[in-house]
Amino acid sequence: MQIDITGSVPKDFALTKAEVKAAATLFAARSSARVGLVFHEVVVHLIRDAESDEMHRVLMKIAGATDVITQAYDAIPPEEPGLSGELFVNTDQARRAAPKRRNWSLAKELLLYVAHGMDHLSGADDRSERDFATMRRRELAWLRAL
Repeated sequence: MQIDITGSVPKDFALTKAEVKAAATLFAARSSARVGLVFHEVVVHLIRDAESDEMHRVLMKIAGATDVITQAYDAIPPEEPGLSGELFVNTDQARRAAPKRRNWSLAKELLLYVAHGMDHLSGADDRSERDFATMRRRELAWLRAL
């Protein structure tokens, strides 16, 4: 599995790109194992509100910035079956949301978005409250595993 990180981690997040990559690698492995599907390559793009709004409009036909957008790609023969994908992770949203959580850092918020994106990449859905709660429990367990 190949994990790449584009963009930059704001300095006040006290997190390096290498740490984001290590976390993304763990989350991808857990997500892949959950569904028994190989992840070939995942690119995590660290973006800001303007890019998030643009990607949200282009990929999902929804206006406005959001925390993370997940785009999955199926393998193309002759590749082995599996997934590749991109996560568009909004650092501005993480900066706004983290202070609203008790005992929570900017780094944890950003990594939560990466975990959430990886969970979506393997097909997890959070449209219902129950499904959202299931995803959140799993993602928080992944964060604790760091």
